[in-house]
Amino acid sequence: MIPISPAQVAGLIDWLGPERPGPLVAQHVAVTGHGWCRVDRLPEPRVAIAATADNMTVAGDPAALPAASAHSLLAGFVDAPSAFAPVLRAAFPDMVVWDRLVYELPAPPRPAPSDAAGVRRLGPGDVAHLEGLRDECAWISKTWGGPAGLAASGAAWGALPDGRLASVACGFFRGRRYEDLGVVTEPACRGRGLAAACAAALCADVIARGRAPSWTTSPDNVGSVRVAERLGFALRRRDVLYLIGIPVPVSPPS
Repeated sequence: MIPISPAQVAGLIDWLGPERPGPLVAQHVAVTGHGWCRVDRLPEPRVAIAATADNMTVAGDPAALPAASAHSLLAGFVDAPSAFAPVLRAAFPDMVVWDRLVYELPAPPRPAPSDAAGVRRLGPGDVAHLEGLRDECAWISKTWGGPAGLAASGAAWGALPDGRLASVACGFFRGRRYEDLGVVTEPACRGRGLAAACAAALCADVIARGRAPSWTTSPDNVGSVRVAERLGFALRRRDVLYLIGIPVPVSPPS
């Protein structure tokens, strides 16, 4: 398949389908330049694969997806229309279907907890803070190329109640209309309202920039669902991701 530039991806955004709450892989590549995209032909592609870190999307005509390309390119969390499911299952018999809940914030976020001090936007000077997150929280920066990329993006808000980074919320996927949020909290700091405080600040920022926040999680991630509902997010749809070559993530304890 043929690699194309972020500018070329931007030219295909409408062909990829209307932007909606949830994973925004191709949109993130087009808007931020982080990731890659390949198509089967130019001009007038029939199928496209886009990726940022291990998050992927497949769009177009399932019949046009070459088996060799599927095997060589697809791995990780794959977002695809249901029409691709038989093709993916034939190529990857061990593929796992992971249930997801997709929320949208219909109004400004509800106020954050008043005791969540030290919440601010993270910047280039916070690379070391992001690098210091435990391994189970380090995924928060992967769609921005790592801690330096996330710190430089202005897309993250963090809680530093004791001068150390305890919780982070960021636009994990940035589209033209929506930003799908990612949130992590260090295990020792959970239960203090820090995730909600960071996410509330981020939501206000996303809205101020003319986009709408969305929130994607799994039904068993009770803590994540509680934070989303606490902030006023409303469930928009139930969806799935196809997990190829990776295990189902374990939700943190609530």
